[in-house]
Amino acid sequence: MHETDADDPVVTLSDDAVTLRPWSRDDAGFMAEACADPAIRRYNGVLDRLGRPTPPLSLMDAEAVIDEFALNWRAFATTETPSGVAFAIMDARSGDLVGCCGVDDWSKADVAQVGYWIGASARGRGYATRAVILLTRWLFELGAARVFLTITMRSHGVWQGRRCDVMWFAALPLEWTVRGSDDQT
Repeated sequence: MHETDADDPVVTLSDDAVTLRPWSRDDAGFMAEACADPAIRRYNGVLDRLGRPTPPLSLMDAEAVIDEFALNWRAFATTETPSGVAFAIMDARSGDLVGCCGVDDWSKADVAQVGYWIGASARGRGYATRAVILLTRWLFELGAARVFLTITMRSHGVWQGRRCDVMWFAALPLEWTVRGSDDQT
């Protein structure tokens, strides 16, 4: 399912298990708590050149991040480029927040880089897979020529002063249509 209002650029995406919706300031407590997790901070936090993370988000910091997401949604309405838009990932049945996914960048060549994180208590249940499928499908509908997710490249990043691997995964529109519209995981 895909819902949007012509006057409102905010998009909601859903299947029977996961709903992607815009972040709300009411979600700041969840974001701050989840982003204190070292696994999330390692790949989604701000790091210095030696890979040392900045302090965890305060409630005010999380609200500022959510405000920035809202600005990116408004920019999307004008530019039709979803760079910086982010979705809260929810369990579609319970309505519980479980994580975040979004568009890290949309290049001039229509290549979208996406990212995600899942809160520690919700990992291993398929939320990330379903969220990335919903997000990728939407980006191809918007005209993305390629969608990629960075996971591991040899010694590409730095974490806590040590080099570490990062992987990249990508999909192309033709490959996506071959996959089949009923495939959810």
